[in-house]
Amino acid sequence: MTVLHLADEGEAADLAAFLSRLLHYDRGAAVRLQAAGTALAVFGRPPSFEVLAIRAARLAKPYENGLDASLDVTVSAGELLESVDEVAATAVVPGAVTGPPWAGVLPPRGGWQPVPGLPAADALRAMVGSGVAEFRARTGELAPELRTRAELDRIGREIWSRSVGDTRLPVRAVHAAQSLGFLRAGGGGELALLASGAWLRLRTPFGSIAVRRAGLGALDVSVR
Repeated sequence: MTVLHLADEGEAADLAAFLSRLLHYDRGAAVRLQAAGTALAVFGRPPSFEVLAIRAARLAKPYENGLDASLDVTVSAGELLESVDEVAATAVVPGAVTGPPWAGVLPPRGGWQPVPGLPAADALRAMVGSGVAEFRARTGELAPELRTRAELDRIGREIWSRSVGDTRLPVRAVHAAQSLGFLRAGGGGELALLASGAWLRLRTPFGSIAVRRAGLGALDVSVR
């Protein structure tokens, strides 16, 4: 049995909250865990947003039972959540599952460079609020016979695929960051937009959202 010893109760609570939010969007969600030393990265893909969410956590020590070097496994998010003990600040790594396709394609580990033009956190939250309001207004105006899933999806794609300023970051990435608890009001810390190859990453003090940049094909994909 592999036990992760998180740095403190806060790290355990934040991990549990992240897993709960992923499961809200996909009850069968899987997450890929990567750990080395005292750093843990948890990767998930909420299907509603078509982005990759990354939650980092600090570990008090790498592993139990003599395991060393590194951990890299895809597991059930629900089973991992059930194993989190916030008081003890531990989590038991469940058995591996057959990972979904996204789990085999992760952003590069390095090569990230700053991208200018990212608005402040308040402006990003306002952008998401405006998008939600527009979606509700436009879908509410549809005649009942036109309110089909295809039409709702079309309106949603139009709104959430817009870019944040000139950055090419889609607004859906910001929406995902807010929905997953990464873009908290009054959370403090700095936001950053980074690029590496075909990827953009919105980094916040509470987690990151990574997305492939449109039109760049399959360049610089890290498969591991």
